[in-house]
Amino acid sequence: MTNKLKQRENYSTLVIHSTDNSFGFGYRKNNNLESDEFFIKKFDNDLCNNLINDLNQFISKENLQKICKISVSIGPANFNASRLIVVLARTISQQINCPLDSFSSFKIMAKRIASKNNIFTNKQSFWIYKKLKRKGFIAGKYEICHAGNTPSGVSIRETVLPKVIKKLESKELFFEAIYDDKEDLKELLDLSNKNLLNLNVDSWQKVLPLYPISPIN
Repeated sequence: MTNKLKQRENYSTLVIHSTDNSFGFGYRKNNNLESDEFFIKKFDNDLCNNLINDLNQFISKENLQKICKISVSIGPANFNASRLIVVLARTISQQINCPLDSFSSFKIMAKRIASKNNIFTNKQSFWIYKKLKRKGFIAGKYEICHAGNTPSGVSIRETVLPKVIKKLESKELFFEAIYDDKEDLKELLDLSNKNLLNLNVDSWQKVLPLYPISPIN
């Protein structure tokens, strides 16, 4: 455990997320939602260089050194963006010596989709899918493992990591993947801080982009 994690009463979290056509950063101090700061931007022609420049504008070097945890979305999303933000997250994690973990884009949106569709029954499962340009779908499976009286009490477990499937089975629940930059950044901050408080942390070396098909599909 790093010294930063030992000082759990004073910590900061950085998250990095991308969709099919945008990317964003989120920052939270001491798990205080009122401290949340966000940066969201559509892709530029030179995403690789602009990603670094935008991060430098979003967070100061001083605050970056105070980061105790980084979390990144690993896809499915735009292939190049997923690859670049994972590389960025791994590099920062290594340089400032802080834990890095990751979540699939579908896992991040699962709670929002479950809440929108009033799926609150414990152990009820559903799929989130994204139609491919060619035949088939990318889909992941999710299960409600705890349901409170309000949507905020819902906890979601990813039982099948997003993968390519040929068709959607009519006997199961399926919902189309819908990205929401700001809401997904908020959820990624929540997931990141939950792991931090439970001391469930990983090394940057274990974090890799998720993309079940080739970049040319």
